[in-house]
Formats: sequence, structure tokens, C-alpha cells
Amino acid sequence: MKIKKLVSGITMLALTTVLLAACGGDKKDDTAASSSTEASSSAVAKDSSSTEESSMTIGELKDGEYKLEEKNYNNGYRVVFTIVVKDGKITESNYDNVNEEGKSKVDDAEYNKKMEEVAKTSPEKYIPELNKELLEKQNPSDIDTITGATHSTDSFKEYAKQLIEAAEKGDTKTIEIDNQVEK
Repeated sequence: MKIKKLVSGITMLALTTVLLAACGGDKKDDTAASSSTEASSSAVAKDSSSTEESSMTIGELKDGEYKLEEKNYNNGYRVVFTIVVKDGKITESNYDNVNEEGKSKVDDAEYNKKMEEVAKTSPEKYIPELNKELLEKQNPSDIDTITGATHSTDSFKEYAKQLIEAAEKGDTKTIEIDNQVEK
């Protein structure tokens, strides 16, 4: 009888912990981009354990070139992202991470080697894959997270959504992301 109560108690404790963790705060910063098209990269932060994706309904896209750039460097790189819309469809997706010299993370052999050892993927693999997926699926919500590059995938999806929203409005002003890194 004591064992049954002990098992019951442990089970209740585990369930309570899971429930509290689930309710615990998926604290997203859903602040809309201001009229100057600046947005905070904190909106990129997502709970990677969540299986729910916020789906995006895409309206009519206006032809043009739409650009997004992070203002600051994180680990020596910042995101630059351009999509081209033609005949209402995304025909080009050019997401990249560049250093102060404008060189792509894709071309940083040492960085790619180290990341491959740890994460089993690297920018030279996942960056072209993300660009390809956006062209094929046309909706960032439909893109699967790349294992080992969860943060980069989440950033890509969030930034692609912002570019698509600009394309729906025909707003070709460069979107600047203030991604100030705390030290």
C-alpha cells in the first residue's frame, strides 16, 4: 500500500511539473514592425520544443525585390536576406550570414567544419536548403526545422514572414532588424 501511494505521489509530482512547464511562458515578443520597418530580433526567439507553428496565410504578393538586414553582428556574422517576387510568386530567395568583409558563412571552411562536428550540419548545407525550401513551398510556415540549425531555421522563417508581409504591401524599403547582442 505504501508503494502504491509513493508511486502515485511521484506520478502526480511529475504531471504537475510537466503541466507547469507547459504553462510556463512561451514569452514571444509579438511587437509589430514600426513604420520605419525596424523590428526586434527577439520575435525570432521561439520555444524549439513546441510542435505548434504559427501558420501564415499568404495574400497576393506584389512583384519586386524585398530586402532585410540585421544591423549588428552576432558571433562575427549578420543576416542579409533578399527575396524576389515575379508574377506573384517568390522566384529567388537569398538568405545568408555575412561577416564585416561581406564574406558568407557558407564559405568559412573552419566554421563549417567545427559546426559539422558538433551539430552534424553546417551553413554550407542548411543555408542553400532553406532558400530552396522557400522557393518550393512559398510559405515559411511549411518549412521543416533543420536539425542542428534550429535557431537559424527559426530566424529564416521569421525573416521570410516579414519579407512576405512587405511583398503583400509592395513595400520595397529595406527592413532593418536591430539585433543588438548583449555582452
